[in-house]
Amino acid sequence: MGRFDGRAFLVTGAARGIGAAVARRLAEEGAAIAAADLDHQGLVGLQEELDARGTPVLTRVLDTRSPEDVARFVAAAEGDLGPLWGAVPCAGIARASPAELMPDDDWAAVIGVNLTGVFFTCRAAGRAMLSHGRGAIVTIASITALGGQPGRANYAASKWGLIGLTKTLATEWGRRGVRVNAVAPNGVDTPMIRDGIPAHFLEGVMLDRTPLGRLARPEEIAAAAAFLLSDDAAYVNGAVLAVDGGLTAGFLTREQGADFAMKPSPTGSGAKA
Repeated sequence: MGRFDGRAFLVTGAARGIGAAVARRLAEEGAAIAAADLDHQGLVGLQEELDARGTPVLTRVLDTRSPEDVARFVAAAEGDLGPLWGAVPCAGIARASPAELMPDDDWAAVIGVNLTGVFFTCRAAGRAMLSHGRGAIVTIASITALGGQPGRANYAASKWGLIGLTKTLATEWGRRGVRVNAVAPNGVDTPMIRDGIPAHFLEGVMLDRTPLGRLARPEEIAAAAAFLLSDDAAYVNGAVLAVDGGLTAGFLTREQGADFAMKPSPTGSGAKA
């Protein structure tokens, strides 16, 4: 018996990365999965994998920036899989450049997918779950929602906005049985990170300042999302769970927290853990 036996969940951005890991984790725990993405081939692979597992699954190529298409997908999911118990809008993109040089299209695209598309998904899924009097939504924020990051004005703005959206929906919908929470990952070992961040920055900055000294695995973010969706988190609402390897636990640190502010030791060498 799994925590999600007999329950249907909707996941966007499900063709790869965090979204695919969430879909797999929920399926492993007995859920039926409605999976959407713009990547048709990725969805085909996910459907074949879930079909082989015996998971009831519905997939659809979907641009979450279309409110009509999102609403139709929610209706189709409930028609094919039964009433929704939860949703995880994972669709997200990143397009980096200095703010003064950022093309208008890059600003609009990132805000459109990462914030507006998430709102449309939450609204459509929320309407369905509110009509049932229960449910849970987990949004995918970022540590960039807790501070600025050079070159990512659009991404940071979208994730800060996502935190505000999450807390507002939690406030509006909690008394009506629908909980809304967020996870805020550090770097996750996905194609978006590997393709979009230079290796020297990944090693010399991100990993150097992360106490656990590595990227998260998509499965680790999925595990956190599954907890927030589950009955184990029945009293968790409006929370932002940092899943960041300890990055936001400290500041002014390097070498995974071992630098000790480079204070000289009695022998004259730097004090290191």
